[in-house]
Amino acid sequence: MRANNNNVRGSTRKMTALALTVSFALILSFVESRIPAFVAIPGIKVGLANIAVIFTLYKFGIKEAAAVSAVRVLLVSMLFGSPVSLIYSITGAVLSLSVMFLLKKLTPLSEVTVSVAGGVTHNIGQIGAASVMLGTNVVVYYLPFLLLSGTIAGVVVGIASGLLIKKVDLGIGSSKRSHKRENTPTENTERRDDEG
Repeated sequence: MRANNNNVRGSTRKMTALALTVSFALILSFVESRIPAFVAIPGIKVGLANIAVIFTLYKFGIKEAAAVSAVRVLLVSMLFGSPVSLIYSITGAVLSLSVMFLLKKLTPLSEVTVSVAGGVTHNIGQIGAASVMLGTNVVVYYLPFLLLSGTIAGVVVGIASGLLIKKVDLGIGSSKRSHKRENTPTENTERRDDEG
C-alpha cells in the first residue's frame, strides 16, 4: 500500500512539474512575442521557450521533452501565431529536439553546446520548411544570418537552462530513495524471521 501511495505521489509530482514547465514555456513565448524585432530578417528570435524544453530533456527525458515541446508549439501557434507558423515551428522543433537528444545521449557536451546545436538546427529546419512551402530557394540566403543568430541565442538559452538544471530540484527521486530506506528495516525483520 505504501509503495502504491509513493508511486501515485511521484506521478502527481511529475505531472505537476511538467504542467508548470509548459506554463513557463508559454510565459516565455508571450514575453518574446512582445519584444520588437531588432533586425529586418524573418525568423530571427531568441527562442526563450526552448529553456523549458532543454530543462525537461535533462530532468526527465526525451519523451517528456517531446510532449512539452509539442504542447508548447501548438498552444503558442494558437495564441500568438498562425497555421503557417505552426508548420515552421513543428519542423524546427522536431529537428532541434532530435539533435539535442542525440548530443546529450552520445556526447559529453555541455548544456550550452547542446543548446547552440538545437538553436542552429531549429533555424535550419525552418528554412527548409519555408523553402518547400514557398517553392523557392531564395530563403536559403537568409541561412547565414539565421545560423549566427541561432548560435548567439543558443548560448543565452543554454546558460539559462544550465542554471535551472543545476538549481531546481524537483524532488521526484527523493520519494523513491526514502521509500527504499523505509523498506529496509522491514525487509531485515522479515529476513531474520525466515532465518529463525
